[in-house]
Amino acid sequence: MQSFFTSLVNGLSLGSIYAIIALGYTMVYGIAKMLNFAHGDFIMVGGFAVFTAATTMGLHPVLAILIAMVVCTVIGVTTERIAYRPLRGAASPLAVLITAIGVSYFLQNVALLIFGANARSFTSVVPWKGVNVGGVQIQGVTIVTIITSILILTLLQLFVHHTKEGQAMLAVAQDRGAATLMGINVNRTITLTFAIGSALAAVAGALLCSAYPQLTPYTGAMPGIKAFVAAVLGGIGSIPGAMIGGLMLGVIEILSRTYISSQLSDAIVFGILIIVLLVRPAGILGHNIQEKV
Repeated sequence: MQSFFTSLVNGLSLGSIYAIIALGYTMVYGIAKMLNFAHGDFIMVGGFAVFTAATTMGLHPVLAILIAMVVCTVIGVTTERIAYRPLRGAASPLAVLITAIGVSYFLQNVALLIFGANARSFTSVVPWKGVNVGGVQIQGVTIVTIITSILILTLLQLFVHHTKEGQAMLAVAQDRGAATLMGINVNRTITLTFAIGSALAAVAGALLCSAYPQLTPYTGAMPGIKAFVAAVLGGIGSIPGAMIGGLMLGVIEILSRTYISSQLSDAIVFGILIIVLLVRPAGILGHNIQEKV
């Protein structure tokens, strides 16, 4: 029973990280209607920014995370302006998708040139040791990660539904042309979306590297893919769906590692995704959109 409880808590912790990353995916897709496959590498950039600020420069972890959020926001906004915006009206959506993959490889190779290929030992940004519950030690980073994901979800929901900028995002997501006619600056709204998603990636990078303290230029690759799976599972474009999908994915992955096979855990995760999409293609909280011909 203690083993199951430990696995469940670890799964919720990992799932919370996936959820934070998936929120960035789902916001960009829901509003800009594009898949930013470089989003996973923003996690890596955030991790290295925190590592440099906290370990190399000796800054306080909170300040290091804030610096990482600024760095990732600048990179995200710059990427959107230079790489994605010129292709927004492209005839084929594949142009943006291929560009996103190119940005991903670009960020990985820049990190390789600066930091090298060797793994860095990451010092946790959460020095708190945690608490003991019924003989089970719950790490401080686990508790902080779960609380952070819930707080981010709550703040995003409040922002989207109760601010002028959030209402603009909903309008652009619904109908970009109509939003333009209503006086909404679509470019600025999409840029703001990228800024928020990139800042969340920095937070996710700090928490991910604190829980799994190995940092390389490829750190964000697999978590980024799994977070995309979480976003699709929950219903891409839905903020609560990204949270639900992330938590489900994390719990399934950890329980699979513990009770089935660590080698098969990824296959089980993607297999469950296929089953869910066969039953409900739009995801758990997604909505099927009927196109008029």
